[in-house]
Amino acid sequence: MPESVAVTGGNGRVGQHVLAHLASRGYRTVNLSRGKRGENHADAYVETDLLDTGEVYGALAKADPDAVVHLGMIPTPERTPGHLTYESNVMSSYNVLEAAGELGVDTAVLASSFSAIGGGFEPEPITVDYLPVDEDHRLTPSTPYGMGKQALEVAADGFARRSGDTPDTITSLRFPWVVDDDTARETFVEADRTLAGLRDSDHFHTQRNTLCGYVHATDAVTLVEAAVEASFAGHERVWVSAPDTSAETPSAELAAELYPDAEYRGPEADDGNPYAALIDTAKAGQLFDWEPSWSWRQLV
Repeated sequence: MPESVAVTGGNGRVGQHVLAHLASRGYRTVNLSRGKRGENHADAYVETDLLDTGEVYGALAKADPDAVVHLGMIPTPERTPGHLTYESNVMSSYNVLEAAGELGVDTAVLASSFSAIGGGFEPEPITVDYLPVDEDHRLTPSTPYGMGKQALEVAADGFARRSGDTPDTITSLRFPWVVDDDTARETFVEADRTLAGLRDSDHFHTQRNTLCGYVHATDAVTLVEAAVEASFAGHERVWVSAPDTSAETPSAELAAELYPDAEYRGPEADDGNPYAALIDTAKAGQLFDWEPSWSWRQLV
């Protein structure tokens, strides 16, 4: 079992949650980030430009981890030119995987995104063939952010095909929006989350293009820990989601109204969880024995 974990982007919102959780679980952690240290959870901090190959090699060598969790990418694309967003996703991931392999780090966990499917920040409505989406669904990104997330997964495929000098276990976690209690209360509980309310909101396009998906930080960090501890060979893509949607409309109705061309394969309103997520996390359960448990509805 790994005892030490390097976390890139540990200064970020999700990175801080990951560092705090891993520390509570007894791991030695090292935060590899740009600029000044922005958290107090890690055992050590190494200032690192993840787009500088030499710095990544040097930082990982100094950290000497058993596993690396790569979160240090531009989290949203609104404030940066497209080429910088793409470079952040792709080249930082390449540098981390190459350095980790050369330095004998056994496990790498990469922050992919819901955007890899061609949703999220896309200007056009998301292309959905069936619901819930799973890892076999086709990917149709067109933005620098989405293309970058797809490209980092392709790079991970390539590293997994190498016979040596590569991490044994690589996981790309396709995160949706990661929320905490306060964010969920403000965004979900205090808003009209019915289909009519969603249509009238300023964020309807984004909600539709993310399949009303989200995950709470407490579930996200337990999946990261499970991926750190995994021992399968090669590279696996894994969807991440809460157990339900963020909508106060049954998922079968939501699918019919917002994605009429998609085949709906989920539960009906009177069968099991009527608000079941439109993102299938069964693979995470199979690989990591992970199941999301936190729902925004418990705050109501």
